[in-house]
Amino acid sequence: MDIEGRSALVTGGGSGLGEAVARELASQGARVAVLDIQPERARAVAADIGGIALAADVSQGPALAQAIEQAEQAHGAPRLLMHMAGVVGACRVVSRDGSPAPLEEFERTVRINLIGTYNVVRLCAARMAALAPIDGERGVMLLTASVAAFDGQIGQAAYAASKGGVAAMTLPLARDLASHAIRVVTVAPGLFDTPMMSGLPQEVQDSLGATVPFPKRLGRPQELAALAAHVVRNTYLNGETVRLDGALRMAPR
Repeated sequence: MDIEGRSALVTGGGSGLGEAVARELASQGARVAVLDIQPERARAVAADIGGIALAADVSQGPALAQAIEQAEQAHGAPRLLMHMAGVVGACRVVSRDGSPAPLEEFERTVRINLIGTYNVVRLCAARMAALAPIDGERGVMLLTASVAAFDGQIGQAAYAASKGGVAAMTLPLARDLASHAIRVVTVAPGLFDTPMMSGLPQEVQDSLGATVPFPKRLGRPQELAALAAHVVRNTYLNGETVRLDGALRMAPR
């Protein structure tokens, strides 16, 4: 599908990988709605790229439905969904004092990363399915997993489970939505230079980058954004989870 002139919804678009994707699509002529749980971040990015800003928690059905309705009123129903919103966290199953991990943290991570992903997909898919096809397609969805889905580290049980769920449902979602001419692809990023990473000391960032086989550095958000644009344009790419990690395989810790 061509990007120019298409309506796009980018969740988590206020910073990091989502911001890079929003900027890339806008630079190629898409009409971008930037959705973020932090309204000020969404507004800043949207103002810079000529898009609109939306605020919602992706795991909340009514609030998210209202935000998507606002995007549709401004730009038309989204044909491109770039779902980049999510949370990270680390918590051992048994803490150093012998107490069990809080169940609430596991539930929160799964609710936002996995249930939130399905929530966005179901709401956008219903709108895409009602559109007329363009060159045989009605829409394209890019979801976000993580290398932790496959190489989860110590303390990442919740995060790995949530992202593993996203990877696992990619193919069934693609099969489910094939009759509506909607493609679904997932990206599993490795170590990227995002605001979360930039908060670490430079020597720690350099050390992490050195663990990547090649190139020996952190990934650049623009590299993931370039993949997102390619997914939109490559009509035969469907039902796949693509690792973008420089051949990295995470160690246990």
